[in-house]
Amino acid sequence: MSKEKKIQGTDEAWEDGKLGRDEKYVAKSSLAKEAVDEALGLKSISLRLPISLINDFKLIANLNGLGYQTLMRQILKRFADAEIKQIVRECLLTKEEEEEKARLLAEMEQQEKKAG
Repeated sequence: MSKEKKIQGTDEAWEDGKLGRDEKYVAKSSLAKEAVDEALGLKSISLRLPISLINDFKLIANLNGLGYQTLMRQILKRFADAEIKQIVRECLLTKEEEEEKARLLAEMEQQEKKAG
């Protein structure tokens, strides 16, 4: 019976490979690809991009220890989140501006009634 020292499952242990980058630690999932995608909330799409852009993403991803498609997903998610926040901000500002205009108009009407 071998007594292997147990390695604590930390982010660092995964990142530096202590928890097994060797193929002996890998098992092929019995789940269908579609089931994995569904569980992760992913959907495969077809997208045509310039080769130079793909190469740029591959370079950036490699420098950051990621796959380029993972990097693309992260960037698209950040962009979409930022755009939605901007749209909400603009809607709130528009609503506040409309409320301010309505308030000013109501004040003017009251002043006209008092004067007239």
